[in-house]
Amino acid sequence: MDYVLMKGNEAIAEAALRAGCRFYAGYPITPQSEILEYMSVNMEKRGGIFIQGENEIASMSMLYGAAACGVRCMSSSSGPGFDLKQEEISYLSAAELPAVVVNAMRYGLGDGEITAGQDSYWVSTRGGGHGDKRLIVLAPASVQECADLTYLAFDLAEKYRNVVEILSDGAVCQMIEKCYLPEAKEHDMNKFDWALTGKPRDQKKNKAYNVSYYEGYDSYNPRIRNKLHTMFRDEQRWESFMVEDAEIVLVAYGISSRVCRSAVRQARKEGLKLGLIRPITVWPYPRKAFENVPDSVKAYVSVEMSLTSQMGEDIILASHGDRPLYGYLTAKELPTVEGIIDYCREIQAGKVQPMEVI
Repeated sequence: MDYVLMKGNEAIAEAALRAGCRFYAGYPITPQSEILEYMSVNMEKRGGIFIQGENEIASMSMLYGAAACGVRCMSSSSGPGFDLKQEEISYLSAAELPAVVVNAMRYGLGDGEITAGQDSYWVSTRGGGHGDKRLIVLAPASVQECADLTYLAFDLAEKYRNVVEILSDGAVCQMIEKCYLPEAKEHDMNKFDWALTGKPRDQKKNKAYNVSYYEGYDSYNPRIRNKLHTMFRDEQRWESFMVEDAEIVLVAYGISSRVCRSAVRQARKEGLKLGLIRPITVWPYPRKAFENVPDSVKAYVSVEMSLTSQMGEDIILASHGDRPLYGYLTAKELPTVEGIIDYCREIQAGKVQPMEVI
């Protein structure tokens, strides 16, 4: 199989097309605009429909209609644009309609900055809408994973009739790397018994999909609860790197995890035994990755491009708080190998205190 050189955003878009995505609606915003641009050029060639909506809200509303018809569909945004999509993500969740959304994180509150960041973790894993919904959230750390996880996302969305999010960041989505693209396939939008197909003249009744209003809460509530528990149990994904004899374990995802991997290698050369747990799903959070951490591990360090360690609470839950948690938090700046190693040496020397997660 030949490889191509692509941006992370382009890999996401091409993988979506190869997965059978035939409807895309979105709105330009840095640093994800290349997804929209790529779809605008290539969607029609694949027999699909591309729409640049008048805003993020309208684009997401269009996705609802396409998903209800059984079409594989996707939208993408970043930062404040992703905030605007939350109401329709909630409606998709309530109707149990499969869709894929991409959030290319940028740093800062409000409009924020167009630099890379990792402070959309809370809105992706904790909130973004009322009710008990959860999105499966996949966090790529390379251009190859941008392609692989996007391709997977459509299958997961249909498996659970649930929204799946690709949580990228302004570094991964803009970097250019070699990428092996997945096989192209077509998707049969008529294969689902819940999909709306229209009403022929000789048909008395149309198909309809159930939501809580029609199904009744006595059935709906336990069924949705069971679905969420099944997703949490079966869809945890992670990578462990040199954890077997580590003294300090770094925990990082996305672009930060790439720097951490280099830091682990370099620290080992200097006699400092670091390890790395890299969540690939940030929901469901990979709690199983922490079950067999060796006794040699004395502390965890959350390495994030945020101010308050948005992932810290998940690390505490996953580890049952059995070891102190520290935070190497770099806001809009990329972490550095040297900075991570120096921070871990300060932990060993007792010069920094464990982090209070807020």
